[in-house]
Amino acid sequence: MDGNAAKDARETSGMKSDDEAQEKEHFNRIINAFRYYKTHSMQRLNKTETYLHNLPKHHQVLLSKYSHQLENVRVAIEHNYEIIKLIVKDVTKMFENVDHSDVENNEQLTKAAAAALTKASNVDMEKVQSTLKQFVRDWSEEGAEERKACYEPILEEIERRFPLDEHDRRSINVLVPGAGLGRLAHEIARRGFTCQGNEFSLFMLFASNFVLNKCHEVNLYRLYPWVHHYCNNVHSQDQVRYILFPDVDPSELSPDSQFSIAAGDFLQVYTESDAWDCIATCFFLDTANNIVSYLETIWKILKPGGYWINLGPLLYHFADIPNENSIEPCYEDVKGIVKKLGFVLIKEVLNVPTTYSQNPFSMLRYEYRSVFFVCQKPNVHTSR
Repeated sequence: MDGNAAKDARETSGMKSDDEAQEKEHFNRIINAFRYYKTHSMQRLNKTETYLHNLPKHHQVLLSKYSHQLENVRVAIEHNYEIIKLIVKDVTKMFENVDHSDVENNEQLTKAAAAALTKASNVDMEKVQSTLKQFVRDWSEEGAEERKACYEPILEEIERRFPLDEHDRRSINVLVPGAGLGRLAHEIARRGFTCQGNEFSLFMLFASNFVLNKCHEVNLYRLYPWVHHYCNNVHSQDQVRYILFPDVDPSELSPDSQFSIAAGDFLQVYTESDAWDCIATCFFLDTANNIVSYLETIWKILKPGGYWINLGPLLYHFADIPNENSIEPCYEDVKGIVKKLGFVLIKEVLNVPTTYSQNPFSMLRYEYRSVFFVCQKPNVHTSR
């Protein structure tokens, strides 16, 4: 090996080592955030209790029911933390080709180790709380209405485009980017299609790994997803309502079913042209810094004649986030780009009422007026 080649090899090796170090640091940060859940949650609760105990005595008497409610909140947080410990248990073994064995394991999380946890950012703690609410959307009876609005149109459209009397569904490859906790992808596989979900967020990947691979009974666990909703409660019980999960046994797929979850950045993982018969995106397009890069990738990896089915709003997750770049084109602009890429728009429904991990008992509700469309990539490539 000559001098320049040796130098290039060292630089490449150094870049790889840097990437691995950053990946491990990120992995550890997410585990730390989950483990910091109890500390963070109790700090919020303790602040309220301290203020309550410093109020005038006659106010405290009048608020006796509220004081009892805070004790119920404490119990719910403690229980959630037990679920979180199960979620992060053995996550170092999640990825076949990545070794995170030096990350402290759940069983070794002693009281001393817990006290030494690094303070997690508010952003990461919000993501932990959001992940807990995702169990409602994807794997509880309480999420059935939300799934019907968001997932059912996609499932019906896939079955319509690939009818049983014309296709061997096992030969139809369906990709679900932004799979979250995996319910939509699981439902597609349950209908006989070969389906792969893709997810970038380690918060979601840790939780989906737990529910898909560790939960083999219906309603096996209890979770308090709304315990951090201190405001807009009609009844004190609303804050400490629990859900049971999973509402179906994720392992009860037919023996010949093909279902998998791939971790990683959608743009980096999926680069093979003409690889997928169908791509189903649900609340996904607006997770891009640059939505055009998503659209181009979907066009590239979809087979000629294949279908792209989309449902969701355009929240644009990186808009107004410090140190993040973002573009936020309106839907009409996005549709124009989709057509310019070569897609044929064969179905479009506007103003579809949808929610996302919505607390059904809250006095505050957010509802999206989502767009639902179906595009086809022509069998013959046309010039753009």
